[in-house]
Amino acid sequence: MPLLLHGVHVPHRKHTAGSPAVALPTPSLVALPMSMHIGRPAVPVVKVGDHVDVGTLVGEADGFVSSPVYASVSGTVKRLERVIGASGASVMTVTVESDGQMSVDASIAPPVIESREELVEAIRRAGIVGLGGAGFPTHVKFSIPNGARVEEIIVNGAECEPYITSDTRTMLDRAEDMAYAFSLLERFFGVKRIIIGIEKNKKEAIAAMRALAKHDTCLDVRVLPALYPQGGEKVLIYHTTGKVVPAGKLPLDVGCIVVNCTTVASIGRYAQTGMPLVTKCVTVDGGAVAEPKNVLAPIGTPLSDVLAFCGMDRAKAAKILLGGPMMGVAVPDTSVSVMKNTNAVLALTEAETACPETTQCIRCGSCSRHCPFRLDPAAFERAYRVGDIDKLGRLRVDICMECGCCSYVCPARRPLTQINKLGKAALRDKRMAEKKKEESTK
Repeated sequence: MPLLLHGVHVPHRKHTAGSPAVALPTPSLVALPMSMHIGRPAVPVVKVGDHVDVGTLVGEADGFVSSPVYASVSGTVKRLERVIGASGASVMTVTVESDGQMSVDASIAPPVIESREELVEAIRRAGIVGLGGAGFPTHVKFSIPNGARVEEIIVNGAECEPYITSDTRTMLDRAEDMAYAFSLLERFFGVKRIIIGIEKNKKEAIAAMRALAKHDTCLDVRVLPALYPQGGEKVLIYHTTGKVVPAGKLPLDVGCIVVNCTTVASIGRYAQTGMPLVTKCVTVDGGAVAEPKNVLAPIGTPLSDVLAFCGMDRAKAAKILLGGPMMGVAVPDTSVSVMKNTNAVLALTEAETACPETTQCIRCGSCSRHCPFRLDPAAFERAYRVGDIDKLGRLRVDICMECGCCSYVCPARRPLTQINKLGKAALRDKRMAEKKKEESTK
């Protein structure tokens, strides 16, 4: 076992770990963003007035790094419009008014999968993306270039952020779907080892995955320390295989593919049923939530419906997060939709979100000591504040994973993670400007 990369011990607060997902009552409408993934947005293929069923294609993938979008309820297309999404960007959205029937599209049928290419195409057609939060189209990960070799598939079951338990429920409640997907991956990718990495505090999930491993010699369940950010892709690779992914390289460069456990289960379910990704298990928790639970919600459901189902007290809710408290994104209001990569919705109180007073940096070095990649966030901050973008590049701000460890441990409570994000954006803009200038002179 390799030495542990640095990180932090965060409160677990896994209040819903013992709560199987409860189906949300059919919402009156769903708003389906055409961009719920990294890459090019999908292109709407329906028009206002069209009838759709569950599983009807409403947005076709626009290119290789893209993903299709399907109706999650049956009903009538009411609007095609651009709306402000969770990221703050304007996103084309298809709004469907539900008829309450949840009738299934007549074309839904299990796909024929007899080759690696057919498996990858099935994953693409299913609209599956990284469901741990990243949202990267999964078929792209499994599209292996000529000459590349996959030695290990690593399944991320770490779920290291506080509150979130939706992946834990996948491992407990959807083990059969995962097993079916494993059989396909082993058959068509020829891997001899599939490693499932799980933090040691998830004992029931570990037992469930070990039960699968008894019937599949390719499966290797690795119990990992409960250390944030254990679920970070490069961190997980190192802690399960000892391999180091160099800066600027991908997991495939060291023979690995990393895939979230819920993503795996979704592959298995689509392969067996033909139903594309139309629902998502979401952990709903936080101090303003009366009944924390895991909710199985149609994709596109407004957060207001999900939070009302769990008894959110609007008077207590000071901030709503998509995701966990370390890497989650605050949303402007509860009209924002549940997306493919939404794994949690947290309604936090003023006491839970109050920003502590920021003081001067005391050069203690805690931020760099706890950074998994041993970066220097304090130096990033100094370079950013004086506008030295070239220095940000030399310091490698671009490889920061934005995990939040630096801000979490900073005794001066400086907004280091936010500065890292701004620094990365500034460096990216500068490099793009330089590239455009270079191309214009050719």
